[in-house]
Amino acid sequence: MRALFCAICCFFLSSSIAFSQNSPDCRTAIPVCADMFVDAESDGSGDIDDFDPMVITQSGCLEKGSVASANIENNTSWFVFRAGTDGQIGFDIQSFPVSGTVVTSELDFALYGPFDETSGQNFCTLVGNGSAQPIRCNYEVNDTHHTGIGVNPVDGRVGAPFVVGSQNTYDEYIDVIAGEIYYLFINNYNTNFNGDPEPFQIRFTGSSVDDDQNTALDCTLRDEFLGLDIIACEGDPDIVLSALNSPAGPNIANITWELDADDDGTYETVLATGAGQTEWTVTSPNSGRYRVTIETTFATVITDDILITFYPTPTPADIDIVVLDDFVNSDQTDPYNVEFVPVGNGNYEYSLNGGDFQTDPIFLDVPPGMNSVVINDVNGCGTSEPIDFLVVGYPKFFTPNGDTFHDFWNVEGVDQLDNPRIFIFDRFGKLIKEFPTNTAGWDGTFNGRDMPSSDYWFRLDYDRDDNGVVVARSVRRHFSLVR
Repeated sequence: MRALFCAICCFFLSSSIAFSQNSPDCRTAIPVCADMFVDAESDGSGDIDDFDPMVITQSGCLEKGSVASANIENNTSWFVFRAGTDGQIGFDIQSFPVSGTVVTSELDFALYGPFDETSGQNFCTLVGNGSAQPIRCNYEVNDTHHTGIGVNPVDGRVGAPFVVGSQNTYDEYIDVIAGEIYYLFINNYNTNFNGDPEPFQIRFTGSSVDDDQNTALDCTLRDEFLGLDIIACEGDPDIVLSALNSPAGPNIANITWELDADDDGTYETVLATGAGQTEWTVTSPNSGRYRVTIETTFATVITDDILITFYPTPTPADIDIVVLDDFVNSDQTDPYNVEFVPVGNGNYEYSLNGGDFQTDPIFLDVPPGMNSVVINDVNGCGTSEPIDFLVVGYPKFFTPNGDTFHDFWNVEGVDQLDNPRIFIFDRFGKLIKEFPTNTAGWDGTFNGRDMPSSDYWFRLDYDRDDNGVVVARSVRRHFSLVR
């Protein structure tokens, strides 16, 4: 649960310009609102690759350089906002000089969304792996030092879909629906290369802002200054949480970081305390809810918490394979159905025998015999090796033509049954074959002669333990011999 306690928040929020902020990591994107200008700075790309430079070479209009080690990102800043009302939203991004009057930065941007906060999706993973492409994007250059969505306030040029060489640094307004989440990614490719942070400012525009700048975006998101809850993968880069993005800014008397490892409401561990503890680094695989309590120099208290969950690459131990229907597990002997039940809190999709992945864990009409399932973590944390499992049942046809494929008919997995006995009949009820279950099965002959293509019947007798009572079972079904 997020909370913001501040007796003089009106002091922090009444200012028309927020203090300078920056996050080079999508996972800790800074929540912003439309009721004030957002002062920020590009101060280096950091060590976070939101886009794998060896995999993702383009995201919308943004492309990596021709050098192999280049990346889409350079002096990156990430912001996140939530639509407060239905309507139209835009923004201006204005570059400022580090000192004097010469602007050295050149800002590009990409806007991703809309995302549904209730979906449980890992938005930054979707952005980073290319699944989510920007809905607005621009890297054009002109001499106004402005870029964004809407109308350039300097030359009045109206935003349009991005065209290389147009020198229009603005894209079109977006229509939003209340509650939608958007991520704003800002790059500075024309850095001064001397390490000095280069300032810029974001100002939100559009008809929704004109109507009411206090409600156009949901400003309660800004109370979550640690960012939205984070889904990460074991082995991911460290996550740096910052107390400096709170409404207190640098006006800090003391900071306390705590951990609720089980997310059960009890913060059992004090991680750090002191006025200088402005950041806390979370390393994999230390999942839990992290809370920061800030005592300001104005004798007020601000607090926020964030849930960080690290997921491993799936393994066979992460699911139980439940064969719902086969000769062993139910009275239903055809079709055969299987359910994959996650162990723990994994979020998976499943591929059966090399087929398409599906999130529904129940598979119907599974073939008898050995099958395999592959588990994919939908958070982007990897895919398991194929996991084999057995369904005890019978094939509906066989083709005894000597090509080594389906040359024998037998009950698949019959050795898993107690005291099994198999009898083969032709369609007139004549007994053709009775065979022990430790053989390859019936080869389609009778007294050394090939039997014709036709339907044949079988009877399988076996014992089954039903709740401690051994019950004799007999299954009668038909199958096809195809030549």
